[in-house]
Amino acid sequence: MNLHIRKGTSQDIDTLLSITKACAKHMVTKGIFQWNENYPNRNAFENDVARNELYILLYENKIMGSIVISSLMDEEYKTVNWLSPDDTSVYIHRLAIHPENQGKGYAQYLMDFAENFAIENNYRSIRLDTFSKNARNQKFYELRGYKKLENIYFPKQSVYPFYCYEKIL
Repeated sequence: MNLHIRKGTSQDIDTLLSITKACAKHMVTKGIFQWNENYPNRNAFENDVARNELYILLYENKIMGSIVISSLMDEEYKTVNWLSPDDTSVYIHRLAIHPENQGKGYAQYLMDFAENFAIENNYRSIRLDTFSKNARNQKFYELRGYKKLENIYFPKQSVYPFYCYEKIL
């Protein structure tokens, strides 16, 4: 596979917004109201670029998707009883692959990259959340060895909870 990952730039944001909008639309057809007009948004991606935490997956120089690997803990995560100390973890956000390209191993490739990044940078764990109504994502992370922990809520996204996951490396 002619895949590679590079740091994201502000020039990537329009493409990423079109990918995440396509993902949101695709999820809605499956009754999964995880992403909407409020999230993901331009401001989130601009912050990712400014923090140097956005990574872009390219196949033959075409953007297939993205992932954010952050050392910053979101406010919503602070009440969760995580498996490891807070300062030893990275957080995964906004993993997105255009629906036309899903099921081809691209998300696995991005998660392999994130896990290797965490290990190479001496982090002890990876933390993330996924929507309680998105069984496909839950299975994806559980098969990779992530442990389901507590629920958190993002009121602008859904009345339903998001499940927190962590994997000790």
